[in-house]
Amino acid sequence: MRKVKKPVFFIVFAVIALFTLSTIFGVHSQYGDIVKTYVHGVGDIRLGIDIQGGVDVTFEPAGDVDATEEQMDAALETIKLRLANQNISDSETYLDYKSNRIIVRYPWQAGETDFNPEQAVKELGETAELTFRKGTDTSTDENGDTIPAGDIVLTGADVAQASTGGSKDDATGEITWVVTLDLNDSGKEKFYEATSELYQSKGQISIWMDNTMISAPSVSAVISDGKASISGNFTYESAKELADKINSGALPFSLETTSFKTISPTMGEGALNAMVIAGLITLLLIVVYMIVLYRLLGVVASITLIGQVAGMLAAVSGWFGFMSSTTLTIPGIAGIILSVGMGVDANIITGERIREELRKGKTLDTALYSGYHRAFSAIFDGNLTGILVSIVLMGAFGVPSSIWAKIFNHTIFWFFGATTEGVIYSFGFTLMTGLIMNFIMGVFAARLMTMSLSRFKCFQNKKLYGGGIDVKAD
Repeated sequence: MRKVKKPVFFIVFAVIALFTLSTIFGVHSQYGDIVKTYVHGVGDIRLGIDIQGGVDVTFEPAGDVDATEEQMDAALETIKLRLANQNISDSETYLDYKSNRIIVRYPWQAGETDFNPEQAVKELGETAELTFRKGTDTSTDENGDTIPAGDIVLTGADVAQASTGGSKDDATGEITWVVTLDLNDSGKEKFYEATSELYQSKGQISIWMDNTMISAPSVSAVISDGKASISGNFTYESAKELADKINSGALPFSLETTSFKTISPTMGEGALNAMVIAGLITLLLIVVYMIVLYRLLGVVASITLIGQVAGMLAAVSGWFGFMSSTTLTIPGIAGIILSVGMGVDANIITGERIREELRKGKTLDTALYSGYHRAFSAIFDGNLTGILVSIVLMGAFGVPSSIWAKIFNHTIFWFFGATTEGVIYSFGFTLMTGLIMNFIMGVFAARLMTMSLSRFKCFQNKKLYGGGIDVKAD
């Protein structure tokens, strides 16, 4: 650090400024009506239902049913399908195998005025109707909705189990995935008659979940033993998804709602606006306070604090290519504010250590070097403790769709499972990223900028750093 040159300040400042601007506005290109995003900005941040408004519901098997993991997977596929049928595209679904819970969250849709969340949730939890039908013909009901028109071959009650299977090609090493069906005695004869008829005409048997066709395989053989397979260009994931959907139509249980809450988008937007305004006012007051109290050190601290906030927003929006975006909730905003407070605390500790060194009569370079060195241990201990707490929060209250929660929940926090308190994960995530950015900005970048400024003759006055004697740098 003693060899930091004059241009370093301008380089670091430019990096922080460009990083902050790209975080706020993002990087986009537009050709006609097509907009291509290269870097996500704050406008791309996904807002949680506590801000945007929406529904948070938890389903469990009704009665004393102890569902298997396969049955829970199948039930989840049914819910996903019904969400899509209700035109709910921005939803979050989580499975907690340990507690046999399915957690569903989705925000209010833009422009909704007559949406009935209670009815929507009721429809999500209803037992799915699985049917196998001759052909793929459809018709419309009295509401104009598309419904299947073919004769029913089988229902969910006729299917004992659907599963995935694969065969490996010895020459190429590729695995061909299929979906296998095992039928109950009630379905064997009906399926034999249908496949005998359709095999001659090279017809199809379509598979429907409620009023949605999920597959339409062609009949390529007469099935008399109740064991069939569906082939196609399946991957393991797509084959398992189809098997789960078929199994969901034959679930031996219905789902009941054990937790249900809604939040008005007006309330969420009001809370967001209040917190944003409060945050901006607080940041401005902090900048003024730091500059008045610590002068040049306060200017540097203010620049790095802005960079720290930009880093947290970048992590949430998906600015960094190696990690996906996360949902920002009101507790997440609280995590941002708390980490800014800890960043201010780190700058105050550093400023006071430098002041102490200057009061001892040390030269400017020596005081700066010693002050940053002495302050680092206290900053490190405080931030490390906060990071550990945030990791516990993310592991305990995270949801499996998050990359960080996957890491934590499949290592030391595997026993927690998914919870209905995903908003707490948002708090832990923003707090952790804020504290990491505090190390980068408040410690590393601030030291580079301060040591660089001390190279300029006009900034070699102890008064600018809290001292009282004019000295030259070493």
